Amino acid sequence: MVTYCPAMVDTDQVFRALADPSRRFLLDLLFQRSGRTLGELERELDMTRFGVMKHLRVLENAGLVVTRRSGREKLHFLNAVPIREIHNRWIDKYTAHQVSALLDLKSSLESKTWSAKKRA
Repeated sequence: MVTYCPAMVDTDQVFRALADPSRRFLLDLLFQRSGRTLGELERELDMTRFGVMKHLRVLENAGLVVTRRSGREKLHFLNAVPIREIHNRWIDKYTAHQVSALLDLKSSLESKTWSAKKRA
């Protein structure tokens, strides 16, 4: 059984979780291969087991990591949904104008090229 984050993501918690380089590194590790144990993650970081557990707890509370028990092991999985929600909310809307302007420029240049070929 996998535990999932609440339906509503607290973006403040996600931003706080992403602010720490060690936590971002943990997310990168889980992106490379999801379903790692605490021991596997601990071996990749230069910190104590309790330090890694603390960072994982912050990531879990932010909904960026979900866990599943497999026998005696607790497996950690990346949940990219909160990152995607932040992307949609904070990045997409600010880049929409630039992308729209580039599409307009592309259409304008293509129509000029088409008109020039038609006259030739």
